[in-house]
Amino acid sequence: MSHRVIIGVMGPGEGADPATCATAWDLGAEIAQAGWVVLTGGRNVGVMRSATLGAKQAGGLTVGILPEDTAAGAVPELDVVIPTGLGQARNVVNVLASQVVVGCGWGAGTTAELALAVKLHKPVIVIRMPPVAENFFRQLSPQVQVAHTVAEAMAGMRTALKCENR
Repeated sequence: MSHRVIIGVMGPGEGADPATCATAWDLGAEIAQAGWVVLTGGRNVGVMRSATLGAKQAGGLTVGILPEDTAAGAVPELDVVIPTGLGQARNVVNVLASQVVVGCGWGAGTTAELALAVKLHKPVIVIRMPPVAENFFRQLSPQVQVAHTVAEAMAGMRTALKCENR
């Protein structure tokens, strides 16, 4: 039995700037066009909202893993909403459910998710991060890939998934 590939797109919520949200939208669309599932933190703000909307526009399947114990505050367009009641501990669920974790933008929550992904040996790709953040994650693991474009991020995902399936 084959399962759908799940790509986690992690990034800031309220603190996401318009350029980061535009990149997240493009990532969601490209991931969906590749036939993969887009997983986010599910909240109706920032990178989570943008990646979901990009994926939906492209006809993709979207999943949101919420920190709250209700679906209130979720992106309305999500296909699957999973309220956890776990607060920030839901970051572990986000990472474990993803075959590749993409960090789009930078914030405290994103840093926590990406650090968990590194610790759990998940492929990590970062995009739209300042050099200090890129260097931080590369120091955590030389396996972290830095992408400067959505096309580079997609290439990194494809490479990581090929390695994972060996």
